[in-house]
Amino acid sequence: MTQLETYLHIVRADNTQTLTKAELKTLLEKGLPNFFSKTNKDATDEVFRNLDENGDSQVDFKEFVIFVAALTCCCHKYFEQKAAK
Repeated sequence: MTQLETYLHIVRADNTQTLTKAELKTLLEKGLPNFFSKTNKDATDEVFRNLDENGDSQVDFKEFVIFVAALTCCCHKYFEQKAAK
């Protein structure tokens, strides 16, 4: 099991395929502490609004995977630029 899957199971004990805003916040703070801190509530709220494409106040697996892919692309671009310097 990957770390991502482990975090998803930790925050979603009832095995549904969605995350609430509170669950996403916990996941981001624990799984990505360098990107999301407990003191920056606005960042988490903005991420949730952007991820919840269908407006159901839940982030489903597809919406979450889009976030992971976008974050991966941003990190890749950042590290490519750092390596070029």
